Amino acid sequence: MYRETVIPEGRRKLAVVVRAAGDIIHITDAENALDISHTAAAKLLSRWSGQGWLRRVGPGAYAPVSLDSLDSDIVLDDPWILVPTLYDPAYIGGRTAAEYWDLTEQIFRDIVVITDGPIRAKHQVHHGAKFTLRHVQSDRIFGTKSVWRSRTKVAVSDVHRTIIDMLDDPELGAGIQHVDDCLSSYFGRRDSNDDKLVAYADRLGNGAVFKRLGFLVERRCGNTDLLDMCRQRLTQGNAKLDPVIPCRRLISRWRLLVPDSWLPATPI
Repeated sequence: MYRETVIPEGRRKLAVVVRAAGDIIHITDAENALDISHTAAAKLLSRWSGQGWLRRVGPGAYAPVSLDSLDSDIVLDDPWILVPTLYDPAYIGGRTAAEYWDLTEQIFRDIVVITDGPIRAKHQVHHGAKFTLRHVQSDRIFGTKSVWRSRTKVAVSDVHRTIIDMLDDPELGAGIQHVDDCLSSYFGRRDSNDDKLVAYADRLGNGAVFKRLGFLVERRCGNTDLLDMCRQRLTQGNAKLDPVIPCRRLISRWRLLVPDSWLPATPI
């Protein structure tokens, strides 16, 4: 005899909320989907979290828990979707963006996030994902693209801003050698754009970017137009090619201190 499957009321409501909200559920999502008060929605999400159907990922924010991860601390297949909830205003950049734009074949375990939000610790772990954070002022959040990860829209630096960010702070690019490799890949792309690189660097306002860029371009391809634009923007004082490694030799024409190992390919 055929028996109709009856879905428990709680599960039915949860399904309604998940369909309406997407990857990350906020209190307002439950409030609107079920037409209940804010307080009732907050209590409902908290109860579902206690029952193991949701897991809290941020203040007032929850992620649905799949059946195969109920006993795991790792909830999300794609931790990028946590970035808007945890760090907005923010974007994914540095070596993570370089990987996304195929500037590198290296695979990194952490996710680099540039944010205007408060940072309590530079390195954080949320639901099995490692995040490396860098703080910037909101007016320096530009040159990004929105990408859809499942049903969540996440900002990532475009390919030009990715290069400029790594020149601004080579640590974001996993060190200057890797930044140099990514720059070489960038110049091999159809969408490489000298004017955009310079415009982004101008807007960022760090003179060290032009010193590093000019030095690396001279070694790599000798693009005379780009070299001229870098020379015209040289600021006073000396910068380091990579602030975290010893840089003792001065390349005077670029006002740049470099490691000894970088000297043979570049006359002083």
